[in-house]
Amino acid sequence: MESVSEEAPELLPARMVNEYVYCPRLFWLEYVEREFESSYDTVDGESVHRRVDRPAAELPADIADLRGEATSVELASERLGVVAKLDLIRAEKDGAVPIDFKRGKVPPVPGGVNDPERVQLGIAALLLRENGYRCDLGRIYYAGSKTFVDVPIDESLVAQTAAAIANAREMRLRGSIPAPLVDSPKCGRCSLHAICLPDETNALRASGATTMRPFAARSDDEVPLYVLEPGARVGLSGEVLQVRTDAGIVGEVRLLELGSISLFGNVQISSQAMRSVLQRDIPVFYLSYGGWLSGFARSVNDHSLDLRMAQHEIVQDPTRTLELSRAFVLGKVKNQRTMVRRSLGDSANPALQAMSLLLHRIEHARRAEDLLGFEGAAAQRYFGEFGEMLSIGTGFEVTGRNRRPPTDPINAMLSFGYAMLTKEALAAVVTVGFEPGLGMYHKPRPGRPSLALDLMEEFRPLVVDSTVLTLVNSREIRASHFDRRGKAVVLTDAGRRAFIGAFERRMRSTIRHPTFGYEVTYRRALRVQARLLARAIQRDIPAYPPFCTR
Repeated sequence: MESVSEEAPELLPARMVNEYVYCPRLFWLEYVEREFESSYDTVDGESVHRRVDRPAAELPADIADLRGEATSVELASERLGVVAKLDLIRAEKDGAVPIDFKRGKVPPVPGGVNDPERVQLGIAALLLRENGYRCDLGRIYYAGSKTFVDVPIDESLVAQTAAAIANAREMRLRGSIPAPLVDSPKCGRCSLHAICLPDETNALRASGATTMRPFAARSDDEVPLYVLEPGARVGLSGEVLQVRTDAGIVGEVRLLELGSISLFGNVQISSQAMRSVLQRDIPVFYLSYGGWLSGFARSVNDHSLDLRMAQHEIVQDPTRTLELSRAFVLGKVKNQRTMVRRSLGDSANPALQAMSLLLHRIEHARRAEDLLGFEGAAAQRYFGEFGEMLSIGTGFEVTGRNRRPPTDPINAMLSFGYAMLTKEALAAVVTVGFEPGLGMYHKPRPGRPSLALDLMEEFRPLVVDSTVLTLVNSREIRASHFDRRGKAVVLTDAGRRAFIGAFERRMRSTIRHPTFGYEVTYRRALRVQARLLARAIQRDIPAYPPFCTR
């Protein structure tokens, strides 16, 4: 009987050991959780490497046979446990000299090379030695200074390199994310700043962070594409996505600017267009004509398996599930109360006092069933006041919340808006790496993105309810924007367009983050909350802080 061979050990890429020496948390996010975000530095660095990334000449068995240099040479060693792609190897005298290319200038440190780059060069030297070459010298070319800096491969560098490899492998196996750096200048230009959240995490951990830098993420100038025309077709022309109807091209957006795609009803998208957007991790959402989310498409760029394992564990823990559920409901009810207070002031004192009492009960709820009851009672008081927040004489009246189906224009807009917000929350949790169907407060149910529903609770009043009030009170929405179908009231095509326009304006509007104090859009705030939820689940921070505006 043949024995089953053991799986070959996973080899650490030299670049990841470099990241470990630079910042252990960055190593964890990039290597263990497979997170990545482009920045100017990473894109510019790719241009510096372009010449040496093209393989030229092979590395011969004997250095004496190497004529000149070889580029983009991959070497690996199971004994060392590492693999590396060497930018350039040059034959000098009777040895091989690995040369690494960096985009910046020579750093003002002793020897002109920072520790991460020294270690990466040390790995290259050890791999060359493992393959029988003599290697006593490494070299780094700094494009910003147009300067070569020599690095001796001495015993101290060999020991430093071996220790870095061993420590990185140990960290990978320990199963918990390292703490962020505190007030480090390294964080400012790190491409994963918006994923790592170093200042936010330290503040919530009370780890001594003294500054709170602005949330660093790609700007909100990405364009969300909504296609509502029945029978429309979405196709690709070069790097431009085109929307066509029988009348011709009715809309275009460059892939570089595209943030998401929402297809309503009988809209088609070509396979070429779908492949292109998925390759760029652009989510595609399929919705009914009325806005109900039917499904979504995502790329196979899977990451954050550790997060999903922690998520599966936490849903089996009633205590931690209840703790998170309380935070979701607290955030929602606090924001509902703020909406009432801002709009009605002292005239709504009875409702405000009742909601304050319910907030106290929510904070001390011992069972999920109690939370559902308190949330329902708060919603009844809130929507009992909602009609009073509407300007007099608009022609729109509401006596409370109703759905399935909505029987008045206000509830039709609320239902449509919550569907749009569900889509945004789903995009946030998928981007972070969550399993979207595995919720804590909203229990898992086939076909329902329960975790997205959890995350959006605190944003319902601030985004959707506020959008409805703005549309009605500014008279942007009219009775002609609605149809009645049996008992149901629904938005017309023009009504959906008007609502989506107002919804997008709200998602792009800025607010001061109540916990961290910097300015963010609501879309960014939703993504920050998704990251914080991940950190709470992975015990990187002590508790999840709901987004509660003042």
